[in-house]
Amino acid sequence: MSESALNPWVTSIGADDALEGRLRRQLETLGMERALGLAVTSLDRRCVEAVHQVLTDEEAAPGYVHAGFAMTALPHKRIDASEWVRDGADVRLRIESGKSHDGIVVGIPFGYVARLILLYLQTEAIKTRSREVELGRSMHSWLKAMGLNSGGKGYEAVREQSRRLSLCRLTFYRLGEAGEAVLNGGFVREAILPGRDIGSQLSLWRETVLLDEVFYESLIRHPLPVREAAIRTMAGRSMAIDLYIWLAYRLHHLTRPTRVPWPALYRQFGAGFAQARQFRAHAREALALALAAYPEAQVRVDEEAVTLMPSPAPVAERIRPVGKTLKKSVSASS
Repeated sequence: MSESALNPWVTSIGADDALEGRLRRQLETLGMERALGLAVTSLDRRCVEAVHQVLTDEEAAPGYVHAGFAMTALPHKRIDASEWVRDGADVRLRIESGKSHDGIVVGIPFGYVARLILLYLQTEAIKTRSREVELGRSMHSWLKAMGLNSGGKGYEAVREQSRRLSLCRLTFYRLGEAGEAVLNGGFVREAILPGRDIGSQLSLWRETVLLDEVFYESLIRHPLPVREAAIRTMAGRSMAIDLYIWLAYRLHHLTRPTRVPWPALYRQFGAGFAQARQFRAHAREALALALAAYPEAQVRVDEEAVTLMPSPAPVAERIRPVGKTLKKSVSASS
């Protein structure tokens, strides 16, 4: 039985238990109703709901992102700079803002909404093995399912991030023993949304959008599977999504426990935080939610480091036919 069930002095469960790797066991022992009753803060409640939603997700639908985003990421908040550079392990990501037809800088894509749009485009490209991604009302439905309001401010956020994603340029640099490999292009070849806006709903998606050829080819070689139900539980929390993607990439490749000091996490994920202490407080909350959404993860968190241990991938491996050969559809390093 869990500590909460055995110890009458334990009066709450949630985020701390997710960080210490016991939230899943507590939920399975106590049941959802009692667990929610012991969730004191909104974060505690959200962690309990996250692990419950993932454990009861029978469909286990996979989503896909480029494995490079496990080491680097978009900004979490709006930035004034026209260029964004992030380093992670042996990968560097550089994103340059595009310009409108009249030369106005549109800005770097950022935040939760930009990540959702990219996840949709990459997932559809991997599933269909095609650069051409159908939109119509499908993205509308998917964004709504992910918890994004398709009217009012939600619509404006989608429109702004779609414009930024459509016009920006990106470069992945990978440093290796053989030298530097460079992937230079964009996300898409055409604007995700039409140039004119009529009405206030997400009804004017293009029927299709064409991914940039270089980006698509690299994505096909390096897809990273994630769980759509997990992403849904982290609605609005872009850092939690980034940490979840990082864990999804790292954990199932490990052969032994690996300590990652907080300063290393700060360098990788701490852009926008002036001090490491501020970052750690924010990152602990985001990490708690990410771990709740990834109940298979074996991770321990202390004041000095985050220790990663070999763990199952968040999405079970599936084999499906591609052409005349069989390929593993969830390989992160194919």
